[in-house]
Amino acid sequence: MVVSVFFCTHRIARPCHTTYSLITQFCKLALLISLSKVFSLYSNLVMDPKEDDSAMVKLESACSELKNLLQTSVSMEQSLEKIDTKFDNLQETLTTGSRRVAPLQSLSIATKALDTRINRAVSPALALLDNFKRSEALQRKLLELSSKLSNETKSNKRLKRLKKYVDCVDKLNVAINSISQDCEPAIQKLQEVVEFLSRTKATDQYRTVRLRETLITLKALYESEVDAMRFDGLLDEALLNLQDEYENILQRLKHRNISDQAQGDDGAEMMASDLGSEMEIEVLEQISETLAANDCLDICIDIFVKVRYKRAAKALMRLNPDYLRTYTPEEIDDMEWESLETAITLWIQHFELAVKTVFVSEKNLCNRVLGKIMDAAIWPECFVKVADKIMAVFFRFGEGVARSNKEPQKLFKLLDMFDSLENFKTEFSEIFDGEAGADICLRFRELEKLLVHSSSKVFWEFGLQIEGNQDGLPPPQDGSVPKLVRYAINYLKYLSTDNYSAAMAKVLRTEQIWKAGILSKPETEENLLKDAITNVMEALQRNVESKRLRYKDKVLPHVFAMNTYWYIYMRTRTSELAKLLGDQYMKKRYKIVAEQSAYMYQKQAWGPLVRLLDKEDFKRVKKEAIGALVRGKMEAFVKDFDEISQKHRRSYNIPDKDLREQIKEATVKLLVPAYTEFLDANSSVLQGKSYLSPESVQGVLDQIFYGGDGAVEGKMRRRDSKGRTEGRNSVTASVERSRESKDFRRSKSNTSDAYD
Repeated sequence: MVVSVFFCTHRIARPCHTTYSLITQFCKLALLISLSKVFSLYSNLVMDPKEDDSAMVKLESACSELKNLLQTSVSMEQSLEKIDTKFDNLQETLTTGSRRVAPLQSLSIATKALDTRINRAVSPALALLDNFKRSEALQRKLLELSSKLSNETKSNKRLKRLKKYVDCVDKLNVAINSISQDCEPAIQKLQEVVEFLSRTKATDQYRTVRLRETLITLKALYESEVDAMRFDGLLDEALLNLQDEYENILQRLKHRNISDQAQGDDGAEMMASDLGSEMEIEVLEQISETLAANDCLDICIDIFVKVRYKRAAKALMRLNPDYLRTYTPEEIDDMEWESLETAITLWIQHFELAVKTVFVSEKNLCNRVLGKIMDAAIWPECFVKVADKIMAVFFRFGEGVARSNKEPQKLFKLLDMFDSLENFKTEFSEIFDGEAGADICLRFRELEKLLVHSSSKVFWEFGLQIEGNQDGLPPPQDGSVPKLVRYAINYLKYLSTDNYSAAMAKVLRTEQIWKAGILSKPETEENLLKDAITNVMEALQRNVESKRLRYKDKVLPHVFAMNTYWYIYMRTRTSELAKLLGDQYMKKRYKIVAEQSAYMYQKQAWGPLVRLLDKEDFKRVKKEAIGALVRGKMEAFVKDFDEISQKHRRSYNIPDKDLREQIKEATVKLLVPAYTEFLDANSSVLQGKSYLSPESVQGVLDQIFYGGDGAVEGKMRRRDSKGRTEGRNSVTASVERSRESKDFRRSKSNTSDAYD
């Protein structure tokens, strides 16, 4: 057939006119050559008659050759004419054959086109059949692995079988996807063949009908069975099994040593632990990718978030955070202070523990399991979903504390909370980084702002309460140190320690920046804290002075001021508060004022007794009246001494032992020498009557200042000369060792405070 087509399409070429011309020219050329030889011989013969014999021979030979050549040329021309006649006959024969072969040529072309279309339809169909066979084999293998997996109880072997199970599911999914993808192209190619046969009628009608019925059956199979294989068959059942296995493995991943870290040393570093073994993580990662590849990503994420949230919450519940149930400002205000203080301490510890251990572990797990899905775009959101609800519980408690009543004692716990957040703020931002953690980081910053506002407000309101004398109590009736002063000094001392001074200074500086703007130049933190505490100290001093003016007794204001300022100075002299405010400031504001008050106390309390013993009054009376004046002075002294002694026992109180000792020594130096000198100078007038001896006066003073410790009973007895001599020598020695009363100084004793 191929040969026929070739001859039909290619006519045999006959010799052309050019060929004949070439042959003719060739003959002419040969003839000219022969004539040239003849002419040459003839010329030689004419020129040289001696060689005529040889020339004639040659001439005859040339003529013979010329004759032969002419005969050959005639023969060749006759042959060419015969060949031309044969070619004409052959051409006519081929033309007739070509007309008869033309239908066969069209049939060959149609057959080739049909063959091509059949091959194009059969190739996808064969690939589809291979995928169906592969799918059936994988389904049988999947059933076998499922049976083995359900019977396996050992954890490691079960994980290995589960890994093979997941691999088989992946392969089955690929096969079904290939069937789904290849089926439609196969149908399309088959449709093209049916249309081609129907159009060209290249085969009989019976075969065309059968092919069309096959096409309809394949379409129906594609529309029903293929979707069933993907969504209702063994693959769907396998995906459900994988979801259960996925949840079970996540349930087994527990946080370890949470309670131990909570009960550990405060300085111990909190460490996050790895959740799960390498095999467990590998299987979880593979299941996640398989579920995602089978349009189950949402289900995968829901399972992960639900299970890991419960696990994280359960781990933190082992810390017994019952305090987190109370979080509204009203409920917090109703709590006992001890309970609230404990709750805040636990909150600080648990919040840091949750972030640095539980959530770090959860973040690592989420990254390892879901990190390869969607180019690592899913796992940060999943982690935030796990942590969000738990963080919200911690945040609402902290916000409730910050919004509760601004009581002074809350300042230190508010500063503890603020300092804790500041210490791991950078780590917190790293854990909840990116767009997914933006809301949690925002709430963290809002909590910090609340703590800054609350801390500063508590501090300033504390100063206002002192300024406004809002303690609601009158000044102490015995002149002792007010509770407000004790509380305020201890409060400010504690605030000035290293534990709280830095945090308080940072709070003040942060608040100042917020008020003045970022571009402002705030003072240093140390100066801000110093100025703030100085304001409170000055408010406290004004409070003391206002109470001092409320006394009606002349002596009590000085006792009160002496006790209070001495307490302030002694209580702060070696503390961080004194270092912050400066030693000169403390001496000028409190020590010197306390000394001045002590001097005024002596002047008001004991000065009148000393003035009774003044000798100048004797110069203004006659000599006969001196005896009566002396006795009158003595009786007035005893009476006033008894009154002031009673007042000291009833109304005056000097709690500080060191201060009390100094006041007693100064009073003894002031009173006893003057009394002794008066007795010695007027002993002749006072004979016959019993008066207090100097020793008795000193004993009464001991009783006043020490409540009878080592004191001499203040009995009225007659003084003999021996008693006077002993008393005089004793008082004189005391005077020589003592200092002037107005030079009241603090002793170098390191005695502890009486108010601690």
